[in-house]
Amino acid sequence: MMEKKIVYFEKPGKQNTEATLRLAFERAEELDIEYVVVASTTGETALKAIEMNRERKLVVVTYHTGFYEEGENSMQPEVEEKIRKHAVLVRQSHALSGVERSISRKLGGCSRVEAIAEALRALFGHGLKVCVEIAIMAADSGAIPIEEVVTVGGRSRGADTAVIIRPAHMNSFFNMQIKEIICMPREKRLD
Repeated sequence: MMEKKIVYFEKPGKQNTEATLRLAFERAEELDIEYVVVASTTGETALKAIEMNRERKLVVVTYHTGFYEEGENSMQPEVEEKIRKHAVLVRQSHALSGVERSISRKLGGCSRVEAIAEALRALFGHGLKVCVEIAIMAADSGAIPIEEVVTVGGRSRGADTAVIIRPAHMNSFFNMQIKEIICMPREKRLD
């Protein structure tokens, strides 16, 4: 038996970023987990993670090119360059939406993959959904091995959730295991 604390933030949001990153790195060190995987849209969260990181291999996962605007990236080139000096940067399509989101937007309805994403968001919050998703994306890109990693996510900007996950590739999604929740918001919605 193992007993560990889970930190609960009152509300989701970027105000929890520094505490989330600190807790994530502390737990990675306690368990000697080699990889910390961080979601970052603009690079702001990634740069904070780089400042805090001492010994872990850092992987930063960001949106695919064209997520907001055709042919454009969410990170400025100079920010991306700074990140690449200290971490592996993964830019990839969202594992829990991808092409299926395009079909749903065009034709209506909801895919099974989008249903998984929505269930994770509704039950555990946006950050945990992101943690699961970036674990898949990092594994599929070859940036992390299939062993326990710490993942850090949030909603759009900042971080408010950290978990320990044994990742899986997209084609073996149900082999993934969430081993521990390090921190997460108690209230799941911003409204």
